[in-house]
Amino acid sequence: MSSVTADSKLPARPAAPTSGGGDTIPMRRMLAFMAMVFGMFMAILDIQIVSASLAEIQAGLSASTDEIAWVQTAYLIAEVVMIPLSGFLARMMSTRILFTLAAAGFTLSSALCATATNIDQMIFYRAIQGFIGGGMIPSVFAAAFTIFPPSKRAVVSPMIGLVATLAPTIGPTVGGYLSHALSWHWLFLVNVPFGILVTLAVWNLVDFDKPEWSLFSKFDWFGLLGMAAFLGSLEYVLEEGPLDDWFESKTIVVMSVILVVGAGLFLYRAFTAKEPIVDLTAFTNRNFAFGSLFSFIMGVGLYGLTYLYPVYLGRIRGYDSLMIGETMFVSGLAMFFTAPLSGKLSSKLDPRVMMAMGFSAFGLGTWLMSGLTHDWDFYELLIPQLLRGFGLMMAMVPINNIALGTLPPQKMKGASGLYNLTRNLGGAVGLAIINTMINDRTVLHYDRLAERVRWGSQVAEDRLNDMASSFNAAGLDGANVALKQMSGLIHREASVMAFSDVFVMLTGLFVALCFLTIMIRRPSANVKVDAH
Repeated sequence: MSSVTADSKLPARPAAPTSGGGDTIPMRRMLAFMAMVFGMFMAILDIQIVSASLAEIQAGLSASTDEIAWVQTAYLIAEVVMIPLSGFLARMMSTRILFTLAAAGFTLSSALCATATNIDQMIFYRAIQGFIGGGMIPSVFAAAFTIFPPSKRAVVSPMIGLVATLAPTIGPTVGGYLSHALSWHWLFLVNVPFGILVTLAVWNLVDFDKPEWSLFSKFDWFGLLGMAAFLGSLEYVLEEGPLDDWFESKTIVVMSVILVVGAGLFLYRAFTAKEPIVDLTAFTNRNFAFGSLFSFIMGVGLYGLTYLYPVYLGRIRGYDSLMIGETMFVSGLAMFFTAPLSGKLSSKLDPRVMMAMGFSAFGLGTWLMSGLTHDWDFYELLIPQLLRGFGLMMAMVPINNIALGTLPPQKMKGASGLYNLTRNLGGAVGLAIINTMINDRTVLHYDRLAERVRWGSQVAEDRLNDMASSFNAAGLDGANVALKQMSGLIHREASVMAFSDVFVMLTGLFVALCFLTIMIRRPSANVKVDAH
């Protein structure tokens, strides 16, 4: 009797026609979902497609090094605020209206980015693009776990898992090709025709739910203010902290204070407001809590390695964005071909076994990378990248199923926003840790190497004399040039050793995840799914 009473308090959900067999996916619904998936792909891709070509944008807009970094930071800060907010907006507006507005706004802001003539305009347009585009990402996850029966998750879960991991992985490749073959403007213009198609398709095909406009009068503006201050400041601190030596910067200190105050206001409103802006009660579900933890750490690996490989190839090997993209494309291919395999295995294997396989492959790949040297090229990076792509897909699909597969439909929209937020925050935290480690460990290794390459070391003196003789023969100041060359060699080797340390850290992280899999429950095969 109590369960009936509890259910009666939930808002009525409209019914929509379903196929007679129950397990057959109507073509209209499948096309609508694929349009949404493509919209999510554009939103996630746009982070990395730009990061690979910041140098070209910087030159085109005559921006400084500090200014150009905000092209990425503005997007990420705005997106991280919208992702958890989208759950409430989807309930209020409906999936159809929210996704259509998000796709249309993302398309328009992409066009505006391409027309930017100075760095201030670009940063403003990127913030709009990130905020609006962030509304598309959680909607796809929520739709996948509410409009399709559990028997079809072997089809839809690999699809969204592939997009969530493939988009940031191939971003540098796509960005490199576009900026080299055309110009940096096409990094944004490429979104326009596809964005128009997604907008039209979603408006005409999506009919999953109905709006609840009465929620607008209950909108928690103070909760939104607290969440924006909390997440926006957190993203800023994590992005800029490694560059500004953390709390040595007054700006970082001020943003940290705003972060704490915003977090306090947000949490207070989340537990006291009649309609909180974000429903945190999903974390009472143990599988969702652990799935979100796994998603957080997968964000560290996904975005961390998507960052590490280009930095190594650019800084140590001297590759340009096109060469970096061509080298990293291997991971994308591995993900693409692993996706159907992970989908089939997800219906046959215990998801905890699949996750352990994925984490093990990922950890093995990072362990192989711990032997990095300054002359590693495509073939040395091949196996680690294949293992990375395979591991990501093998782990991501069961993580999605475990985190969202045991939640009731009425919690799905809000939980989807929280779940996607954990992956983005994991990436931000991971990048902050990685950048800090690289900076600190490079200094440490440089000091240690410099101690060995000093006056009194016969090997070092012989090498310096040989280099000085070569430069003198070329008409240069041999002694000074040799010292600069030796210092550069030491710094290069110190950087490579720092990269190696980061890969060892990531290996330990994914080994720990293998053991954490025993803490979760296997989702029931007969979880109730929204039948509207």
